[in-house]
Amino acid sequence: RESLTAGLASRLGPGVFLGGFCGWFWNNGHNMWGCVHFTCRKSLATQVDMNRGVEEERERIPMSQRPEWADIRPVPQDDGPNPVVPITPMSSAKPWITSEPYTWRMNDPHAHFNSLKKSFFSIQGITLFLAVNVKTIGSSVDAYKAEVWQFRRLILDALNVDLHEELHFVDQITKDNSKNYQIWHHRRWVAEKLGTQIASKELEFTREIFSQDAKNYHAWSHRQWVLQALGGWENELAYCDELLEDDIFNNSAWNQRYFVVTRSPLLGGLEVMRDSEVAYAIKAILAKPENESPWRYLRGLYKNNVNSLVNDPRVASVCLDVLLDKRDCVHALNMVLDLLSHHHQPSNELKDAVDAVSPDPKPSDSNFAERVCSILQLVDPIRASYWRWRKTSMPAQD
Repeated sequence: RESLTAGLASRLGPGVFLGGFCGWFWNNGHNMWGCVHFTCRKSLATQVDMNRGVEEERERIPMSQRPEWADIRPVPQDDGPNPVVPITPMSSAKPWITSEPYTWRMNDPHAHFNSLKKSFFSIQGITLFLAVNVKTIGSSVDAYKAEVWQFRRLILDALNVDLHEELHFVDQITKDNSKNYQIWHHRRWVAEKLGTQIASKELEFTREIFSQDAKNYHAWSHRQWVLQALGGWENELAYCDELLEDDIFNNSAWNQRYFVVTRSPLLGGLEVMRDSEVAYAIKAILAKPENESPWRYLRGLYKNNVNSLVNDPRVASVCLDVLLDKRDCVHALNMVLDLLSHHHQPSNELKDAVDAVSPDPKPSDSNFAERVCSILQLVDPIRASYWRWRKTSMPAQD
């Protein structure tokens, strides 16, 4: 036990790794199951809180050049004779000298990683693998390697590690690699094992990510998973309000609002929420009619219920209000066109408002729906071909 602890500590630095845990291993030499227990002075979480100055200096020395790793024979990655995305191979003499400055930082730990995988199910293999796993995941390049994370999960399962500490470790890495699929997948694995007790922590963590990147797809996906798997719906609609008050153009917040309205077990579903949410969307449209998100949201509130969209007077009314204002009318015209395509009968006031925004004072189209398409071709030229196509597919209109 003492030799294993000393060996791991020497490779990681004094007192760095796991505190007081047991783990099962398979001893290849004796073909039997056994259990190893060892203790280091610091926990998993503290590996990211080490003195950064000392660690950065240490990182400049390749593992293959460090005496504590001298007994491990690196196994270079073998991607075959014609790899799709080749990486400059590591020189045996000076692995840190390469045309790509990051290459040795990836090749060197992974060569050790490949070596230790072969002895993973031995006492020595487990302890050494923990050490190299910390180094490979700590690299901004290797944090993207799914295999490293998968082996880390095997280790965590085998040693019954306190996953609260693992979550703290992942916190630090996620903040530096917030768009890394592997890290978010690993975080979900940890959160799923910890269960509902950490729902609020996970929601707060994604909130921290959004403060830096409000449209981070990975964080939004994780947040939606947390809500569905672990709970925490109580304040989610209010959180959407907060985000949209801060930035009404935040399409991710609009998407989340729709997710909450349609999925929350506390709100009663879309049928119950439709009336209030239509009012919310219309208020946002009138504030910024050029913002496409609330227009899309308004359509979504009538999903699979086109008749309600056509027959709700508030929809045609908001289109009229925007057109009468004569600014940023593309989305209003688009909504009018959608209503017409489902046989909505427009009022004379709406027809006059549409004609008033036309750049062509004498439109040639007698059919009102076709006239709307012609106007859209002029006011939205980047999608002129699309509006030309829509014109050919519109139903007859008086």
